Amino acid sequence: MEMQLPEVPLLRVFSFLDAFSLLQVCQVNKHWNMVADNDHLWRSLCLRRWSFSPRCPDMPTWKQFFLAHAKLERRMAWAQPQDFAYREATGNLGILGPMAFLSGSGHPMSGQEKSFICTVSSRRMLYVWDVQEGTMIWSSPVQHSSFKYLATLPQICFVFTVDVQETVKVWNCQGVDALAKLTLPKACFSLEPILTSNGPVLMIGDSEGDIYTFTVPELRNVSKVNAFYYSVDLLHCSPNKKWIFASGTHQHILPKVFFAECLLSPSEGCAPLSVSLPFAFCCRACWAPRRANRVTLMFRRASCRKTGFTTFDLTSERTGRGTVIQAHQIASFMLPARMENPIWMGVSDGDLIVFESGPHLFLFTINGLLLQRFNDHLGTICNLWVDSLHVLTTSMDNYLHLYMWEEEGRYPHLKSCCHLQQRREDQTPSCYFSKAICDNKSIVCVVSRNRESSVLVMYSLNM
Repeated sequence: MEMQLPEVPLLRVFSFLDAFSLLQVCQVNKHWNMVADNDHLWRSLCLRRWSFSPRCPDMPTWKQFFLAHAKLERRMAWAQPQDFAYREATGNLGILGPMAFLSGSGHPMSGQEKSFICTVSSRRMLYVWDVQEGTMIWSSPVQHSSFKYLATLPQICFVFTVDVQETVKVWNCQGVDALAKLTLPKACFSLEPILTSNGPVLMIGDSEGDIYTFTVPELRNVSKVNAFYYSVDLLHCSPNKKWIFASGTHQHILPKVFFAECLLSPSEGCAPLSVSLPFAFCCRACWAPRRANRVTLMFRRASCRKTGFTTFDLTSERTGRGTVIQAHQIASFMLPARMENPIWMGVSDGDLIVFESGPHLFLFTINGLLLQRFNDHLGTICNLWVDSLHVLTTSMDNYLHLYMWEEEGRYPHLKSCCHLQQRREDQTPSCYFSKAICDNKSIVCVVSRNRESSVLVMYSLNM
């Protein structure tokens, strides 16, 4: 007589499986198939892989969502230059500054969704572009001052800008005017919008070492905390919204990790909970997208001649006297002195670090083991963009290269996917840094050929 495990323990066992294994157990019998189709299992896989919360309304189950999104990833991973539609933005746009996806960058499923990109210009204007069509769909009036920072919350289609007069503005890119604005008393050095369970907030680090937290879109001040005696140059929220990493790039600053709840809901008379990380001169930091309590720092040593990486796991424990935060260093290593210092870095699952050095792209474990070295560029890599799925490089050789994270084998690794011209049919050597970002359907690159104007290049995957 065939014995069947009850549904509850079987669900527990299946919760440890990856998507491929879960599809395999569906083939065993009808009972296992029914249990393996459980929406909670597939939702957990989605959250583990992509760290997002809402489901596309066109996908009635999380399993369908997972399979459709994985198919879209595979299309991007195997795409060749001829599989992309190429468009350039027309008109005199001035010099384009920071850019970010406004919507469509998350998890399009039906094939009909659009990717929208937001850019700021030296013409003191904010633009929104439809990447698939290559057209501008909205622009702000000319502002009184030039923009210096831009950030977005694609989930709710909000854009945040800071100009050289330190005026912060919130836009929905529909009406003519900003939804709200305020002017900071000190210079802004970092900008971090966060979508919390209680609504969106905006965090700003200034030149005096203060961290402000504002409600969105009203820009009502929630808290102001002094973190350092120097500017807050780096401000990053962890994927689970539990931690806020703050640091300056000054050699005497030790980075801090704050308990986010203390900044979002401050208690009167109580200093926010935080812990210092004992590595001065931090120049970059990244939270692991799938290990929300893990942060990796890139730092300089020996008068900036050597670069190192260190990784910490954060924990919080409630005691009789309150909550205690601890940072546990789990790995650290220095790069060889002969290696050119990297400027950019990114992380994957929490065990891997990717960075550029000269024309080369390197993949190391957090313990310093070299896994891969890529030589896809002839010139120095001038920009590196990393998310949980993609790695994108641009260089002075007028090309950009797309990589994607692969998870087969002992370690995840990078798959070299596609080499694209920054501008088609243009072989002119570039004297200016280009930058690029991407989502699952498109790649957008800003190319400058002179000091007066930039070109916005948009590659969209033919669906």
